[in-house]
Amino acid sequence: MYKNDKVIRRYSEPFKLKISDEITPGKLNKNQLGKLYGIAPTTINEWIRKYNRKDLMNTRVKVETKDEITRIKELQKEIIL
Repeated sequence: MYKNDKVIRRYSEPFKLKISDEITPGKLNKNQLGKLYGIAPTTINEWIRKYNRKDLMNTRVKVETKDEITRIKELQKEIIL
């Protein structure tokens, strides 16, 4: 093999599903699995999207009440002044 030859890794469907199952809460996260198996976390994200496992994707939930929104706007005005 030459210095500039690129190694292309292919993973089987069962392996990809196994990785997706190991991410479930209480087990390993994407970064830990990536280090364990030598896979980039972005690749694991692609597999999660491919198998429609949106429950495993990082999500942000923002809940604000009207009082909180009003308070935030007041504080922003104070910063500007």
